[in-house]
Amino acid sequence: MTIKVRRSECRFVEIKRRAVVRAARHDPGVLERRRMEMAHISLAGLEGRSGGIDKEWTKKLTKILTHALHLRVRYNQLAKSEIVQDKRIKRYMQSLHAPKKAVVSGYTHTSETTKRKRQIAMENGGNGNGVAAVNYESKATSTITIKGILSLLMQSIDDEKNDGENNKRVISLGMGDPTLYSCFHTTNVSEEAVADTLLSHKFHGYAPTAGLPQTRQEIAEYLSRDLPYQLSSDDVFITCGCTQAIDVSVAMLARPDANILLPRPGFPIYELCAAFRQVEVRHYDLLPEKGWEVDLDAVEALADQNTVALVIINPGNPCGNVYTYDHLEKIAQTAKRIGTIVIADEVYGHLAFGTNPFVPMGVFGFTVPVITLGSLSKRWIVPGWRLGWFVTTDPSATFKKPKVVERIKKYFDLLGGPATFIQAAVPHIINQTEESFFKKTIDNLRLTSDICCKEIEEIPCIFCPHKPEGSMAMMVKLNISLLEDISNDIDFCFKLAKEESVIILPGTAVGLKDWLRITFAADPSALVEGLKRIKAFCQRHARKCLKQY
Repeated sequence: MTIKVRRSECRFVEIKRRAVVRAARHDPGVLERRRMEMAHISLAGLEGRSGGIDKEWTKKLTKILTHALHLRVRYNQLAKSEIVQDKRIKRYMQSLHAPKKAVVSGYTHTSETTKRKRQIAMENGGNGNGVAAVNYESKATSTITIKGILSLLMQSIDDEKNDGENNKRVISLGMGDPTLYSCFHTTNVSEEAVADTLLSHKFHGYAPTAGLPQTRQEIAEYLSRDLPYQLSSDDVFITCGCTQAIDVSVAMLARPDANILLPRPGFPIYELCAAFRQVEVRHYDLLPEKGWEVDLDAVEALADQNTVALVIINPGNPCGNVYTYDHLEKIAQTAKRIGTIVIADEVYGHLAFGTNPFVPMGVFGFTVPVITLGSLSKRWIVPGWRLGWFVTTDPSATFKKPKVVERIKKYFDLLGGPATFIQAAVPHIINQTEESFFKKTIDNLRLTSDICCKEIEEIPCIFCPHKPEGSMAMMVKLNISLLEDISNDIDFCFKLAKEESVIILPGTAVGLKDWLRITFAADPSALVEGLKRIKAFCQRHARKCLKQY
C-alpha cells in the first residue's frame, strides 16, 4: 500500500525525532529506551490522515532513529578517548564535538557564479558545484568564549596547586587585560576625572539610553579628528563596553535568512551574538603570508543578497596586524560591490607601533556605510570601566533614514549603558590626557612585542608568520609533529597550564586549529619568564629523535 503523507505530517515526525536527539545529549540511552515509543506516537499522529500505516514506513522511521543512536555512540567514543582524560577538558571537547547544526563556511552560489567562486568553494571543502562547505569547527567557536576557556585553564592550575604538585606563580599571557601588569596603568587624569564626577553628586541618576549628551558629543569630536568629515552627537550611542556594541550591531542587522561575514581568526563574541540572533555566520580567511590581510576574493565568493555586513577588526585581534590605507580602500570597494555595509571593530584604535599607521575605516564612509565600534578600554587601559561606543560613520546618511534611526533608538531603550558618572568623566578624560601617556603605552607594546618575537625564535615547535604591528596579541603556528604526546592546540594549552602555570589561548577558540594566541601586554620580566617556561615545556615534550638537537 502506498502512503501519501503531507508536509505537515512529516514535520510532526521530524519534531519528535529532534526532541529525542536533544534529550540524548544529556542521556544517550534515551534513544534506545524511547525509540519504539516515539515511533508509536509518531505513527499514531499520522494514522488518522493516511488511512493506515504499512511496515515499510515503520522501518524507515526506525532507521532514522537508529542512525541518530549510532551518531551518539561515536560521539561517546570520542569523549572517552585518551586525549581528554581531565574532566574539564572532556567537557570542553564535548562542547566542541556535540552534534549541532553546522554553519556554512562556504557559499551558496547564484546562476552567475564565476570560476573563481567555484575555486573558493573547493578550497573551503565544497564540491565546486554550489554545495556549500560545512565547517563544524566554526560552529564550535560560537559555543565558547575566550573568558570561558581561560577560566578552565586557570581551574586546572588551581587543582594542581591544591594537590601540591605545582607551586610556580601563574603567568597569564591569554587575556587581553593589560591592567594585570604594573607597566600598563591608566593616566591619573582618568582616575581623577571619575573621582570628581562621582563626588560631585550630580551623576547618581539614570543617563539617557543613548548616553549623556556631552559624552556623545565628545566622542563624536574625538573620532572626527581622523575623518574627512564631521560627526555629530546623533551619530554616537554609548554602550557598556565594546562587547555590547558588537551585540547591538548584530541585532540591528538581524532578519530572516541574514548572514554576516566574519574574519578567521577573529573574536568569538561575534559568533556568539550571531547565534543568539539566528544570523548565519560565514568566515573569510585572513592571510598570514600577507600580514593577515583580508582574502577579498573569498569575501566576494561568500557574499550573496542576504549578506548584511562585513566585519573587520583593525588593529587586529588576535593577529596583531594593522591594515594599510590601500588595503582598507580595497575592503570598502569590495563591500560596495557586494552591496553590504562594514562593521569596523576599532577597540584597539591607535595602538599601532609598526610601519603602518592606524587608519579608521570611517575614512571610506563616502564609499560604503560604516558602523564603527570602539571603547576607552584599550587605549586608556581601563577595560573594567565598560565604556564603549556604537557610531554610524556614514556621511552619505544611509543610517539617517527615519525608520533606521527609530529602530536604533528603540533598541537602546532596552539596554543599560555604563554608569552615569563614568560617562560624565569622558569629556575630561579625552581632552586632558597628554600625548606622553599614549606614547608610553605604544613604547611598552613595541618593547614587549619585540621580546615576544625574539623568545619565540628559540622555540622550535612555534612559528610566528608575521611580527605584530599593533593591538596587544599575536598568532603563532604550533607544529604538533615535533611533539610526541600533544594531540592539538587545546591539549597543548591545558598541559602547559598544569605543568608550567602559564596560560595562553588555544587557536581553536578564535577559529584556527593548532595555532596559539599569545598576549604580549605584560611586564617584560613576566613575559620572558613565561616564554622560557613554554620553551622548557616544548623541550620536555619534544619527540625523542629531536631532543638530541
